[in-house]
Amino acid sequence: MNKDEESSFGVFKPVGHVVISFPDAASVDAARTALATLGVHGPAIVRRYSDREMLQQIDRDLLRASSLAAIGQELNLIKAHRELAARGYHWLVVRAPDDSQAAAVVACVRPFGAERAQHYGHFVIEELIAQHGDRPQVAESPDRGLDTRAPGP
Repeated sequence: MNKDEESSFGVFKPVGHVVISFPDAASVDAARTALATLGVHGPAIVRRYSDREMLQQIDRDLLRASSLAAIGQELNLIKAHRELAARGYHWLVVRAPDDSQAAAVVACVRPFGAERAQHYGHFVIEELIAQHGDRPQVAESPDRGLDTRAPGP
């Protein structure tokens, strides 16, 4: 998947992938190792992003985002991802074309500190790790704010 295929209206949207956040580099590395034991590995399948890399990508996306990006979840999600990256979170983006593969990926990495995971479909982005106090997932609009909130301090 190249950069043009993983964006929608100029904003990061890796369809057929799960985007997973971890509180630190050690957690993301342990999760990536666990995925490899399941045969889920390689740069075309699993990509790792540091907090700095995610901040750079999101800042670029925010500069080039089309006004149409505000219609769906993408813009709100990258703003939520930016909040986490600013707090030092690291990321895995894992290819998972269907719901069962996405669920297996999340089940594998959750014990290693995965706090948020979104499965990106063509029309729906599904939150796969519910947090205590999360509101139900809703249709997005700029008036509603972020669907996914950064965890508390």
